[in-house]
Amino acid sequence: MSLFRLDASIRVEGSTSREIADIVEGVWRAGDPAAPVTRRHVGTEPLPSGAWAAAVAASGLLPADQSTPGQAEAVALAATLVDELIDAEALLFAVPLYNFGVSQHFKTWVDLVLTDPRMGPAGGAPLAGKPAVLVTVHGGNYSPGTPREGWDHATGWIRRILEDGWHLDLRVVEREFTLVGVNPSLDAFTELAAELKATAERKALEDGRWLLGDRRAAA
Repeated sequence: MSLFRLDASIRVEGSTSREIADIVEGVWRAGDPAAPVTRRHVGTEPLPSGAWAAAVAASGLLPADQSTPGQAEAVALAATLVDELIDAEALLFAVPLYNFGVSQHFKTWVDLVLTDPRMGPAGGAPLAGKPAVLVTVHGGNYSPGTPREGWDHATGWIRRILEDGWHLDLRVVEREFTLVGVNPSLDAFTELAAELKATAERKALEDGRWLLGDRRAAA
C-alpha cells in the first residue's frame, strides 16, 4: 500500500501538526515498512505563487500549443500533483490553522490541483472512496462552547474540498491549545491542554490503523 503525505506547516522542528501526523504515519508504516511514501512539504517548500494563475490561463487557450513556457510548466506541475494523489492508495494531510484561516501554501496547492481536468466535473472523481486522514492543530481552542467558537475558518473549508469535492473517505484528527506552554496568557489551561493532546494522540493511533485498512478495529 502506498501513502501520499502533505505537510503545510511552515516549521519542521516543533511542528505540532507534523508530530501528530507522524503518529498516523508510524502506525500505517508498521503494517508494511517497505511501502512507498510520496511527500509534499508545501509549507517549507512552497509551490510557485504564480502557478495557479498560469495554469488557469493555459486552460483557456485554444489551441494548446499557444501556451507560454510558464503556463506549460504550471500545467505540468498541476498534473504531477494530481498524479501523486491518484497513484497513492492512502492519503495523509497535516494542515495547521494559521490566523483563523487556511494555510496559504495549502490553498495554493488545492487551487493548482483543481486546474487539472481530471479533478474537474468531467474528470470522473479519481479519488473517490480513498481513505484519507486530515490532521489539523489550533493554537487556541475553538471548540463548541468556547469564547472563540466559530473562529476556525479552515477546517470546514478543508473538509468541503476533501469530502464533498474529492469524495475522499475522510477522518479528522484535531488538537487544540497547542500554544499552551508557549503563550503565558494560556497557562491556566495547562491541564486541559495535556488532556486534549492525549486525546488527539489516541485518535491519531486509531486513524493510523484505519488508514492501514483495519477499519473494524478503528471503528
